[in-house]
Amino acid sequence: MSSSAPPAGRARSWRRIALISLTGAVAAGGVAVATRSASAAVVDPAASYVLVNRNSGKALDVYNLATTDGAPINQYTRNDGAWQQWKFLDSGSGWYRLQSVHSGKVLDLPTTADGVQLVQNTDRNDSRQQFRLADSAGGQVRLINRNSGKALETWEWSTADGAKISQYQDLDGANQQWQLARVGSGPSPTTSVPGNPGPTGTPTTPPSSYPGPGAVSGATGTHDPTIVKTPSGSYIVAQTGDNIRLTTSTDRTTFREAGAAFPNGAPWTTAYTGGSRNLWAPDISYRNGQYYLYYSASTFGSNRSAIFLATSPTGASGSWTNRGLVIESSTSNNYNAIDPNLIVDDAGRWWLNFGSFWSGMQQIAINPSTGLRADSSIRLIAGRNGGDIEAPHMVKHGSFYYLWVSFDRCCQGAASTYRIMVGRSTSPNGPFVDRNGTAMNSGGGTEVLAGRGSIHGPGHQAVLQDTDGDVLVYHYYADNGASRLGINRLGYDAAGWPFAY
Repeated sequence: MSSSAPPAGRARSWRRIALISLTGAVAAGGVAVATRSASAAVVDPAASYVLVNRNSGKALDVYNLATTDGAPINQYTRNDGAWQQWKFLDSGSGWYRLQSVHSGKVLDLPTTADGVQLVQNTDRNDSRQQFRLADSAGGQVRLINRNSGKALETWEWSTADGAKISQYQDLDGANQQWQLARVGSGPSPTTSVPGNPGPTGTPTTPPSSYPGPGAVSGATGTHDPTIVKTPSGSYIVAQTGDNIRLTTSTDRTTFREAGAAFPNGAPWTTAYTGGSRNLWAPDISYRNGQYYLYYSASTFGSNRSAIFLATSPTGASGSWTNRGLVIESSTSNNYNAIDPNLIVDDAGRWWLNFGSFWSGMQQIAINPSTGLRADSSIRLIAGRNGGDIEAPHMVKHGSFYYLWVSFDRCCQGAASTYRIMVGRSTSPNGPFVDRNGTAMNSGGGTEVLAGRGSIHGPGHQAVLQDTDGDVLVYHYYADNGASRLGINRLGYDAAGWPFAY
C-alpha cells in the first residue's frame, strides 16, 4: 500500500480502491495479508511510550488533559507530556491494554463501527480495550483492536492538531502506522535552546494551553513542597506540616510517607509559632555530603517570623540537627522572614532568598562554612509595590538565574488564586526582569502556570534540575479544597523562557 495521503475530498473512495486492491492481492496468493498480519513487535510493559503517527508526525494524546471516562483521544504535536505517554498492560496471548500515564485509564473503542472515536475508560480488560501489535515497514506498527479487528488511525488522514483517532479496516496506510517512541530512550523531535543547555529533546514550543499536573500517586497531599534527589537516585520531599513533614519516592511518581524531620518536636521554634508544631515552607538541598533544611516558623498574617537551619547526613526522619536561627523579622521590619530558598552561584557564593508579602522578596548572604547568615546586608530582589508575592525559588539554567515566585493568594482551598511567575537575570543578585523587560522589584513577572478547570491556585513552586531535565514541583487545590502535589516538566522556548508541559 502507498504511504502517501489520498487527494483532499477523496478519502472514502481511496479506502474502497485500497480494499479492492488488497482483496485482489489475497486472491492472487494471500501473501499481502500474511505479511501485513505479522505481529513480531515487542514492547516492555515496564516502560512508557509515545505513539507517533507516521502520516501526521503527531502523537496520540488525551484531549484537553482529561481524566474522565469517555474522554476522547486525538492527535497533537508531540511534547512527551504524561498525557502523551502510554504503558502496555499485558492481557495475555499477545494482547495489550494501553494505559495513559496521565489519567490511569486505558484506550477503548466503544463499537465496531468504522470511524468511531477512540476514548479512554476505566480498565475492564475486555476485548474493546485490547490491542495487538502488527508490524509495518520501517519499524512502524499498527494497533489492531481485539473486538473489532480494525486498526487505529488518524481519521481522514488528517495532519491537524486535535484530529480524532478512530478505527478502520486494516489497510496498512501511513495513517494507521505508529512509531513506538520509548520515553527516555532517545530524543523527541525538539531540541535544546542555545545558551540554555538541557537534555537532548527538551521541548522549545510551549503547549497551546496550560498542562494538567503529571501523574503522581501515594502520599500526594502536600503544601509548600520542596524536593531533592539523593546520591542513590531516590527523592525526598520536605513540606509544611507538624515538625516538617517528609515524603520519599524512588521514581518521582509514587510517594510514601517518611515521618517528620523533628519527630520529638522543635521547641526552639515555638516562640514564633504561638506554641504550634506546624512549621512552614522548607527548602531542602544536598551539599558538601549532607542535607540542608531551611524552614520557617511564624503565624498566619504576622511578620513575627524566623528562618532556621538544620542539617542531616541522611535526610531521614529524626536525623536532623538544629543549626540555629538564620534570620528573624518583627513588626518593625518591612519584610517577612519565611519561605527560604538557598542557591549557590557559579562563583561558589551562597545566597538565601526569602519573603512573603510586605515589601517583597529579600536576599542575604550565607556563610558556606556554617550555613548561617554571613553579614547584615539585605537586598530587595522582587516586589509588587505592596501586592501579593511570596515563595521565591532561584535556579541557574544556561546563561541565566531564574527567579520563580508566586503571585496572589494561597491557602483558601478551591478559592485560592496563586499563580506561578518567573523572571531572570545574569546575576544571582539581579536585577531580575520578566519577558517584557519589567523589573521584578517593580511588579514584573512572566506567568508560567495558573488555575484552570479543576486545578486551583498552583504555587509555592520549586525547580528540581534532574537528569531528564528541569522539573517544576508545586502544590495546587482540588475542587474539594484539598492541597495536592503538582509536577510538570519544564521546556525553554527560543528566547530561553521556561514553560510547563
